[in-house]
Amino acid sequence: MTRLSPRNALRRAAGLLAAAGLLAVVPLAGAAAPARADEPPVFTLGGPAETGLHPYRAGGGPKPSRLGITVTAPSGEEGTGFAGRFTLTFDLSGVAGVADVAFDGAASGAETSDGGASGGGALGAGTSGGGAAPDCEVTGAKAVCVGTGVRPGTHPVAVLVVTAAAGGERGDSGTITVTGEAEGAAFTPFTTRVTVGGPDLVMEELPFRTELVPGDRQQAPITFANRGAGDAEGVLLTLRYTRGLDIPQRYSNCRYSEDDPGPSGVGRTTALCTVEGAFEAGEAYTLATPLTIEATERAYRDTFLYRIEEAGPPRPAPAAFERGDGAVLRAVPVTGPQNRAAGRTADPTPHDNQREADFRTENTADFAAYGDRVSGARGATVTADVGFRNVGPAWIGHLRSGEDVAVVDFTVPRGASVVAKPDRCRAVTAAGEYREDQRSPAPRYLCPTSPAVQDGEGLDLPFALRIEEVLIGAEGEVTVRAPSARNPALPFDPAPANNTARLVLNAGDDSDGGPSTPPTSDPGPDASPSGAPTTSAPGGGAAGASGGSDSGTGSGHGDGLASTGSDALTVAGAAAVALTAGLALVAAARRRTGRHS
Repeated sequence: MTRLSPRNALRRAAGLLAAAGLLAVVPLAGAAAPARADEPPVFTLGGPAETGLHPYRAGGGPKPSRLGITVTAPSGEEGTGFAGRFTLTFDLSGVAGVADVAFDGAASGAETSDGGASGGGALGAGTSGGGAAPDCEVTGAKAVCVGTGVRPGTHPVAVLVVTAAAGGERGDSGTITVTGEAEGAAFTPFTTRVTVGGPDLVMEELPFRTELVPGDRQQAPITFANRGAGDAEGVLLTLRYTRGLDIPQRYSNCRYSEDDPGPSGVGRTTALCTVEGAFEAGEAYTLATPLTIEATERAYRDTFLYRIEEAGPPRPAPAAFERGDGAVLRAVPVTGPQNRAAGRTADPTPHDNQREADFRTENTADFAAYGDRVSGARGATVTADVGFRNVGPAWIGHLRSGEDVAVVDFTVPRGASVVAKPDRCRAVTAAGEYREDQRSPAPRYLCPTSPAVQDGEGLDLPFALRIEEVLIGAEGEVTVRAPSARNPALPFDPAPANNTARLVLNAGDDSDGGPSTPPTSDPGPDASPSGAPTTSAPGGGAAGASGGSDSGTGSGHGDGLASTGSDALTVAGAAAVALTAGLALVAAARRRTGRHS
């Protein structure tokens, strides 16, 4: 934790001066090698590789399938989107006599054939780029759509309504090719195949027990049916479950990834399992050996997603996925009435490929606040590190509602003012009410978590404080509570006594400032002597280290905990301290030289 003493003040200020010097060099280096403005952005068109069509029914008319087309634009530092007009051209000659194509210009947010949300043909409008609504026209074997604006990332741009042509037969197949052009931008073309009588895989919903206690296990005999008009050559089973759940088996035909928690802190596990075989139309299948779903000691509110789709051509494994080393996961036909009924049930729809289950586990999580003890002379700027840790055992997440799990309520001690704060924190009045002015120092700050807080993680909140008046033992309060001030209790926390800690300024040797290091449930052999976590923070320091860098969100690290633009005041204050100390050293040296000359 941060402790400024006369002995280390100069050392810290010198480090800040060095950092400030580096910051001064970085813009010059960037300016020396600007990005080439003459290179146009390249957008990638995409969608499902293949779409199955219901055969044309004599006297009953066609049953449509929807085919969603997307565009991917560079994001992050590599792209800022595109604001100009562009044209997409659809070559429909490859499906002549096989399928009829129209555009669903009013299906915003509809399900596409690949299970994703379509943009309803909103080229550039709202859903894709914030420009004008599209203008699509089909003429013979060609369709042209004109839109404006593409945002960074992947977004839907059109939905094709495709039906089997009259007189067609099962097995008929053809392709649709999409190209794009714009002044100042380039497009990578995309080709998709449509086949009459393709498979339509439907996932059956499992009757899970959803009220659990840690250690509970139950079987998951995942079952799916092919309700389409054609066989599926291999299937891809996707399993995705949150931090409190586990599937102990690791199959050799599955690839697994422990997702980076990132800002949300969910930390899901994803398994992609390729199951070989011919899965015939009208048949139902189940796993040869049911999966086992376990509620671990971390479980609290968890979700389990299971999805089935045709495997399609082999795809390279993502770099983050590792192959399991266990037995082969297989699917076998279901026997009995369940199988015979599968081919005659309701019409297939894309969202039937996927099911989700929510689990509630009787468990607790101890949120423990920590404060700090810092010292400084009048006019000095010091960094106080405050926050909380989830000591566990459970992780806490509000995945469905997206609500913040908790908020850190920080009251500034008397005699100090805040000159830099974490981005996630907002200034409020002393009574905790809304405060329009977010720039000038405030008496109190509220810092919300994300919708998830992992066990062993929490919030590390560095505040830069200016010492306006030296008051020995002045105290501020650090409380982790529920987001609602009217109902501040954390319903999952069995130990509310440690939800509050203190920040003490210029404490005497006998003063007890309360918890001043982030609590840990199990420090382990590699823990730092102070008890602070040793995870690297985005700024390069250790979590909880001084200097204003952040080290964690409700889930792990990052997510806006870096200090605001007022950090310059912190650096400037430290620089002034270092400069004053340096001048004093030079003057003393000159006086000694004068006495000996």
